[in-house]
Amino acid sequence: MLQVRDGAGETLGVLFDRYQAPLFNFYAKLTGDRGLSEDLVQEVFLRILRYRQSYRPGTPFRAWIYQIARNARVDHYRKTRKETELDPDMPAPKPLIDPAQQEQETALLHRALQQMPEEKKEILILARFQELKYDEIARLIGCEVATVRVRVHRALQELRQVFRQLESGAAGSTAGKQIPRRLGHEM
Repeated sequence: MLQVRDGAGETLGVLFDRYQAPLFNFYAKLTGDRGLSEDLVQEVFLRILRYRQSYRPGTPFRAWIYQIARNARVDHYRKTRKETELDPDMPAPKPLIDPAQQEQETALLHRALQQMPEEKKEILILARFQELKYDEIARLIGCEVATVRVRVHRALQELRQVFRQLESGAAGSTAGKQIPRRLGHEM
């Protein structure tokens, strides 16, 4: 990033290769819209070029890029003010172990996530899917690390409730399943 900041724009490709997929997954889980997610990722990299002088050495780059990503999403929704629905054709972001069961659980999890309030959905995605550390999230959203822990815990509890409600309303094939373990050991 220091090279990009100092005017070597061609090194942005290295950052793009490294962060494009995680940013896309971040947006895809938040918005449920594949096309919008791709557009927002492009916007992040345009903003990196535009605001490259704001990057400070010693600042964790990952936290800085996710702050840009959050701002790009907020700006998009301020402009459009529309709700998006989950794209049911969106592929699962991780390789499947048992395709049929994993596909059902992933679809149910995506539906549950989409029903969560925006701030809870965002903190879960940052902590569990994007694997940001709690201190990075705290700096990103402007609160204490303990507050992040509490918010993640509460969001996980709510996600569990929504997941179970959807599960009980789904066909009998998902009965008895639990929320996929990848969300954390609190589950």
